[in-house]
Amino acid sequence: MKIKTKLWLGFGFLFTIVLLFGALSIYYIQQISNNAKIILKDNYETLSYTREMRTLLDETPLPLNQQAAHLFDVQLVKEEHNITEKGEGEAVAALRKSFKKLSLGQGSLAEQQATERQARAHLRNIEALNMQAIVRKNDAARASVNQAGIIMGLAGAFTFLVLFSFSVNFPGFIANPLRSLLEGIREISEKNYRKRLHFDEGDEFGEVANAFNNMAIRLNEWENSNVATILSEKRRIETIIEQMQDAIVGVNENHEILFINSAARKVLNLTDGKVVGQNTAELEKNNDLFRSILSNTAAVKLLKIVLDGQESYFQLQSRDIYVPNLGEQTEAIKIASKSAGKVYLLRNVTEFKERDEAKTNFIATISHELKTPISSIKMSLKLLNDSRIGSMNAEQQQLVEHIADDTSRLLKITSELLELSQVETGNIQLNFIPVAPEQILDYAINSVKFQAEQKSVQLEVVKSDDLPQVQADVEKTAWVLINFLSNALRYSAEKSKIIIRLNAESNQMIFSVTDSGKGIDEQYKKRLFDRYFQVPTDGQNKSGSGLGLAISKDFIEAQQGRIWVESALGEGSTFYFSLPIARTNSNS
Repeated sequence: MKIKTKLWLGFGFLFTIVLLFGALSIYYIQQISNNAKIILKDNYETLSYTREMRTLLDETPLPLNQQAAHLFDVQLVKEEHNITEKGEGEAVAALRKSFKKLSLGQGSLAEQQATERQARAHLRNIEALNMQAIVRKNDAARASVNQAGIIMGLAGAFTFLVLFSFSVNFPGFIANPLRSLLEGIREISEKNYRKRLHFDEGDEFGEVANAFNNMAIRLNEWENSNVATILSEKRRIETIIEQMQDAIVGVNENHEILFINSAARKVLNLTDGKVVGQNTAELEKNNDLFRSILSNTAAVKLLKIVLDGQESYFQLQSRDIYVPNLGEQTEAIKIASKSAGKVYLLRNVTEFKERDEAKTNFIATISHELKTPISSIKMSLKLLNDSRIGSMNAEQQQLVEHIADDTSRLLKITSELLELSQVETGNIQLNFIPVAPEQILDYAINSVKFQAEQKSVQLEVVKSDDLPQVQADVEKTAWVLINFLSNALRYSAEKSKIIIRLNAESNQMIFSVTDSGKGIDEQYKKRLFDRYFQVPTDGQNKSGSGLGLAISKDFIEAQQGRIWVESALGEGSTFYFSLPIARTNSNS
């Protein structure tokens, strides 16, 4: 039977019960009403008639006059048509005989008085019969009311029990299969594919149970058929990890070793005993290197490890593993990711480190060796410009100026390469002293003043009085500010203005240089401080080596400062760097 049919039958049964109870109530109420009507209609009217006739006898002296006799006869006729009780007819007939004698006025006064007394006796008899009927009918009505109350109470109790049983059991008819289905779905979501539903009903729930069981059977078959494939894939992945040249370690969310290859065992000196499955806390106790790797918070870190008696460099990379969360879902179907552990990769970069050091040493050596002949060329050019040696024609003078420009650029490039080699080898020599920021500013402005005058560019300084001192290396900081100013002059138009600002904020002194050049596209701003990077200039020849800003960043960060830029196309650029304010000033 279909669920819809069962619902129709259930609600139809309820409707029938309510209808029967209502009909029974109406029947007994109608019966009580009829009893009351009979009492009012029959017996009460008879008492009214007899009372009127007695009143006429009391108020009219014998013999009866014609009017009194007429009124008496009217009431008697009404009573003759309202005989309802046993014996009432004989009493009314006797009353009629007595009334005839009284109305005819026959006999003496004593005889008429005797007839009157008989008439009064008949009236009392009629009244007694009706009063007895009223009492009897009232008792019957009361009994009927009591009976109706009992029957109605029993019917109401029966109806309540039926409705209560229906309200308790009928929802379970719908809810219990749904609850079983929900439990089955939860079991399936936890990969218990042996769960089955058993509904005996031949309705839609039975069809759902059959479909659910078929699904569980198919999933169980799929699970069993894929176990071998999964095991094969697992072995293949383990083989790939084992054959990797780099050291790799996997840790699950419970801090247990998932996998570790031979390279990692060798680097971490974990060659004894079984490692997979052990808790990392146990391995960290006697292995400082392993502890430092697991406690690493940076994404990439360079480690120096002594391996086979030689210093080797390893690049540490760590990645969190996220897998789909297929566990319990309290809301609508929503698959989120959850952490399944972490993978640590130690890549041997010793060869690259050695090549980088060789490159740095080569650059430093070449730059140092080139600096001397370039300086000699520059001195020779200066002598050629001396009129005491001899004059040159216009073409010769132009060639000498070009050679001087190229020589100055080469000398600047070699100086930047030497600075870069110091940065890369960690040989930056910083001399921290408390110094007034105006001193650094004056040093930088004097260095570029001649270049600014040649382009008719105005250098405007914006600063407040009594600026605190900064803790900095004067030479390196001035080099950075000179680089900012040189770049601003290079990209500024003639007769424009460059604004240099000094501003103290919190515990930092902020230096900034603002130009009115073309500005920098957003896509190049992130790479502006990378080494050898230069912003494209629409096919124009690039000047410089692309190292100035990179070296400036290293110099500022080495002094615990920060460097950044704000720029937009067509709005010019502002380069900033900040340095810590000297403690002697901040405390005073």
